[in-house]
Amino acid sequence: MTKITKKQKLVAEKVDNEKLYSFDEALKILREFGEMTKLDETVEIAMNLGVDPRHADQMVRGVVSLPSGTGKDVKVAVFARGDNAEKALAAGADKVGAEDLMEDMQNGNLDYDRVIASPDMMGVVGRLGKVLGPKGLMPNPKLGTVTPNVEQAVKDAKGGQVEFRVEKMGIIHSGLGKMSFKDEDIKTNFKAFTDAIVKAKPSGAKGKYVRKVSLTSSMGPGLKIDIAEVEGA
Repeated sequence: MTKITKKQKLVAEKVDNEKLYSFDEALKILREFGEMTKLDETVEIAMNLGVDPRHADQMVRGVVSLPSGTGKDVKVAVFARGDNAEKALAAGADKVGAEDLMEDMQNGNLDYDRVIASPDMMGVVGRLGKVLGPKGLMPNPKLGTVTPNVEQAVKDAKGGQVEFRVEKMGIIHSGLGKMSFKDEDIKTNFKAFTDAIVKAKPSGAKGKYVRKVSLTSSMGPGLKIDIAEVEGA
C-alpha cells in the first residue's frame, strides 16, 4: 500500500477542487502548506481570460506596479550612452551598454528580467529582435521600456513594477510577492494586479472576460478564487 505523505493528506483535508475561495481563505491554506516546505515561496496568480491573443484586438499586455513590491531581485539591462548610462547605473541597473551589450546578448547572455532602452538606442536594440522577442524582453514604448527617462524606468522595474502578457491559451499569470510578506501586503498586490487586468480588457473581447482565477504558491496547490473578488477589485 502506498504511503500517503503529509502534504497529500493536507490536500485531501483542506482543498476542495469545486469550491470558490475568498482570497483570505486561499492564502490561509497556502500558508499551511508553506509551513511544511520551510521555504520563502512565491505567491502566484493565474487568470483565464475570454480572449484569443492571436487576434490583435484581443491582446492583453501592459505593466502594473505592485505596491508591496515583488520580493524578487529584478535584473535590469539598459541600452544607453553618456548621461543616460550614468543615470541608469546610479538607479541600480545591473548592466548598461550599447554595441557591447548587444554583442553580449547575441552571445547568449540574457539573464535579465527587464531590458530598457533610451529612444536613440533603438537602432542597436532593433538588431536583437530575434534574440529578445521570444523571451518577451524586447523594449517597447507602450510598456515604458523605451523611454528617455531610463533612470525612472530602472527604479520602477526594481521597485515592484511587473509586465503582464496573455499567453496563447488565454492565461495570464504573475508572482504577487513572497510568503514572508504580511497578508495585507499580498492582498494589496492581488488587488493591484487584478484591477490592472480588468482595466486592460481589449476591445475585441466578447462575452465573459475573467473566466477563472486561481491562487497558488511555488510548491502549493492551486485554489480557485471567487471571481466576484476580482470584478470588484
